[in-house]
Amino acid sequence: MKQKKGEKMTLTDTEMEFVKEELGREPNPLEYGMLDIMFSEHCSYKSSRPLLKLFPTEGEKVIMGPGDDAGIVDLTDDLALVMGMESHNHPSAVEPYGGAGTGIGGIIRDIISMGAMPVALLDSLRFGPMEDQRSRYIFEYVVKGISDYGNRVGIPTVGGEVEFEDNFKFNPLVNVVCAGIVRKDDIVRGIAPNVGDVFVLMGGRTGRDGIHGVTFASEELTSESELESRPAVQVADPFTKKQVMEATLEALEKVNIQGLKDLGGGGLTCCLSEMAGKCGNGALMELAKVPLREGGMTPYEIMLSESQERMVFVVHRQDVEGLVQIFDKHELTYSVIGQVTSNGRMVVTQEGEVLADLPTELLADPPLVERKAKKPVKDDEYVEVENGPVDEALLELLSSANLASKRWVYRQYDHEVQIRTVVKPGDDAAVLRVDDEKAFTLTSDCNSIHCYLDPYHGGAGAVAESIRNVVSMGSEPLCMVDCLNFGNPEKPEVFWQFSECVKGMADIAKKFQLPVTSGNVSFYNETEGVTVNPSPVVSVAGIMDLKNIRTMEFKKDNDKIILIGVTRPEMDGSEYHKTIHGLVQGNAPRVNIEEEYDSARAVLDIIRADENESITAVHDLSAGGLGVALAEMAIKGDTGASVDLLSVPRGESLSASETLFSESHARYLITVTEEASADILSTLEEKNVPAAVIGTVGGDSLNISSAENQFEISVSELNNAYHGVIEKFMA
Repeated sequence: MKQKKGEKMTLTDTEMEFVKEELGREPNPLEYGMLDIMFSEHCSYKSSRPLLKLFPTEGEKVIMGPGDDAGIVDLTDDLALVMGMESHNHPSAVEPYGGAGTGIGGIIRDIISMGAMPVALLDSLRFGPMEDQRSRYIFEYVVKGISDYGNRVGIPTVGGEVEFEDNFKFNPLVNVVCAGIVRKDDIVRGIAPNVGDVFVLMGGRTGRDGIHGVTFASEELTSESELESRPAVQVADPFTKKQVMEATLEALEKVNIQGLKDLGGGGLTCCLSEMAGKCGNGALMELAKVPLREGGMTPYEIMLSESQERMVFVVHRQDVEGLVQIFDKHELTYSVIGQVTSNGRMVVTQEGEVLADLPTELLADPPLVERKAKKPVKDDEYVEVENGPVDEALLELLSSANLASKRWVYRQYDHEVQIRTVVKPGDDAAVLRVDDEKAFTLTSDCNSIHCYLDPYHGGAGAVAESIRNVVSMGSEPLCMVDCLNFGNPEKPEVFWQFSECVKGMADIAKKFQLPVTSGNVSFYNETEGVTVNPSPVVSVAGIMDLKNIRTMEFKKDNDKIILIGVTRPEMDGSEYHKTIHGLVQGNAPRVNIEEEYDSARAVLDIIRADENESITAVHDLSAGGLGVALAEMAIKGDTGASVDLLSVPRGESLSASETLFSESHARYLITVTEEASADILSTLEEKNVPAAVIGTVGGDSLNISSAENQFEISVSELNNAYHGVIEKFMA
């Protein structure tokens, strides 16, 4: 068999033999191409599926768990929250503007596919150092791609995170979360349940862009990728997306839709085989019916194209006329391209001639691959650091790209469109209104350095931090989605990192009874030997009463500052070690799951019982530790505080640097009115949660005293260090 130009293959020899045995014959080139994309890591999850079973996926509020385009959970009696997360890492490395834009487009379509109106976007981004010109270029155009697409479609980007590190120089990570709201009666699935129903393709025409997109995402990048793989990057069209979204929502309201799915990775091959395969059915598709954007396209190109802004509807034949009237009204291209069959086969014809005939089960459910896992050999060399003045270190940390204000990013996003946004970007989590009483919170988190040093505790820590962020706003953790970004799983050391991260994430999710309702795995994030730090990005949604919202800024003079949780000398992997000493070494902070759970429950309980609004601010502690958390509260409130480090609850003797910059988990800062502080401390003591008053809000400076010394930094000096850092690089 000869492959035509452009028809590269990633099927392994073992997989080719398996296919031939299953079919009892040699597949033709088109069939090989279809199998190739469906067997890719991106579509099949063939390496990760066994480990993903560790995640809890069911719960009292879960309506739909993993397996469809997005997960769904209860919000109110009538409404549900739809949530998904995707990566567009390789495309963004090659073509940052288009790669990021199509990443946004793909996850928006996933939410629409469930029948929901998208209401919020978050982005979790990783780039090389700001000093590197190419990294700045990728950063600038990824942010612009996200901004232009989201703003034009009319969906607010309400939060996210950005991290800069050397090993993301050639492999940026672009992860996007989208959340939508749907009436429970209107939920639709990506299935083709009824034999005789027809497939209606709607939206953008099919072109040559995005061919091999999923196989491109399932292999390592090389120095030639920017030129060779550019055609594998899809072309975004937010204006057509807006039309597609509006037409889809109208069709769902007026027509009896049996199934709905967007055309993302794997194009028509993936979409039709998965919809039919989930119901044990088959699909008959006629290539001549597919509206094309370019002349002379081959069957191979049509079936593998990942052109954007396309949806497939499954409807009864008698409902086609009503459906296409809506598409006509919105001036969208459409065509009936096939029908659901009973024979369990995906058959592709052209003018009636059969070009491909494969079992849908073979396409939609490829065999698993058993990967070897091996713990990497750790460098035992450990550099002892000499700690300098803590006030200088705090200002330097606030001016580091990872901790400084990300206003340059989020000011480019319209975060108020749709007028649901109650708390804007810059706090621990975004808060979006559901109705006059309820809101939901969204955040995304991951500390990639912690995951590199200790994948188990790094993975658990990503979930823990995301939980702390929604709890800090006053909300109950509801569900989580994830995007697991790793290097080449064929390398045992990488697969060990992956398996340990998943175990850590699963353990803490089980403790919190936090269901994982959807997710994405992105492997092969490496270029010519440079592997990204393992980055299991976690997005947690929370549910709350609007009256319970808390924000992080200092608010009133004389409020007492209470630190909840124990501080330990956990400096390895900290921003302090990295920024001040240029070191990444040792062991990441450990997640004590019981402590994490007890702290979170205590914070939620005291907020909910706070009838007099005595708790005036809440902020979790994470990167940068206590020092950075205090500085952020002071900067955002434009108010100072006096703090005594000797009052900090601790596990053992700590230096001033360790007390201020340790990144121990399970910690929160709250401010409370002076008259309520004794009662709140008493409540925390009853719950066996370590806590102490460590200071008082007030003044125009941050005054910090310890056994070693005392220092004072004005709020304006903190503000100047924290703001304008990224702006200077991007000027």
